[in-house]
Amino acid sequence: MFQLKNVTRQFGKKTAVSSVTFDIPQGQMVGVIGRSGAGKSTLLRMINRLVDLSSGSIDFDGAEVSSLRGAALRTWQRDCAMIFQQFNLVPRLDVLTNVLLGRLNHRSTVLSILNMFTREERIMAIGALERLGIEQTALQAAGTLSGGQQQRVAIARALMQQPKVLLADEPIASLDPLNAKIVMDALRDINERDGITVITNLHTLDTARNYCERIIGMAHGRVVFDGQPRDLTAAAVAEIYGADTGIEESMTSTSINIPAAAPQEETASAGLKPLALAGI
Repeated sequence: MFQLKNVTRQFGKKTAVSSVTFDIPQGQMVGVIGRSGAGKSTLLRMINRLVDLSSGSIDFDGAEVSSLRGAALRTWQRDCAMIFQQFNLVPRLDVLTNVLLGRLNHRSTVLSILNMFTREERIMAIGALERLGIEQTALQAAGTLSGGQQQRVAIARALMQQPKVLLADEPIASLDPLNAKIVMDALRDINERDGITVITNLHTLDTARNYCERIIGMAHGRVVFDGQPRDLTAAAVAEIYGADTGIEESMTSTSINIPAAAPQEETASAGLKPLALAGI
C-alpha cells in the first residue's frame, strides 16, 4: 500500500504540491486529473523519486521510499516503473533493444556496459512486445514508429522491470483517439491481469471515468477531489478545473467506437517468428 503524508514540493517560492495526503491500496488503478500546472506530474515524479520532497513522506509496504538513497533508491525506481508522455526511447536503437533496457536495474554494471542480454531476457522482451501487439516491429529503429507504437514500446520496457507499481505521466496526451484507446486498454490489462498498481495522469475526463476505479483531482497543488468515477459530479469538475460555467466533457473526449482492433501496420519484419526476431 502507498501512503502519502503531507507531501509538499516547493521550487523556490512556488509551491507545486502542497500537503497531499492519501493512501492507495495495492492493485488499484487511479487516475489523477487537473489543469496544467496543478501539480500532477510533480506528484508522480516524487513518488518515483525523480524529484525529492520538500517535506512530508511517502511509504510503500512499510518502507519510507522518500528517504531512500543509493542502491535502495535504484531498487525502488526499478520497482516503480515510469511511463512518460514523450516515450523516452532511444530512437536509433531497435525496438527490441529499447525494451531490453528495462532490465538494466536487474543486471550488473559490467553486463550493462557490454550490452549482453541473456536468451531468457530476449524471450521475455519478445513476450512483452507480443502482449502489446507490436512484436513485428522488434527489428525496426524505435524512431521510425508511430507515436502510438512508441508508447506501447515504452510500456513493454516498463514491464521488463517487473514493477510493483506503474506510473504513467500523460501517456495518451499526444496520441489520436484510437491509439489512446489501445494504450489505456494495455494499462488496464496490466492492472487487472498482473495486479500491478497503476497511477496515471490524464487530461481527458471520459478516459478517467472509463478506465480508473478511483479518481484524484488536483488544483493549485492540492487534492480537491478523491473518489469513484460516479462521484465526479459537475460541481466537483468545476472545483478541479476552476470553471465557473462547468466543463463540457465532449471537448476533451477520446472515446471512439470501433468493431474490432485495427489491423497492425505492415513492417519489414512482419511474418517472422517471435523468437527469430530475438535472434534465438
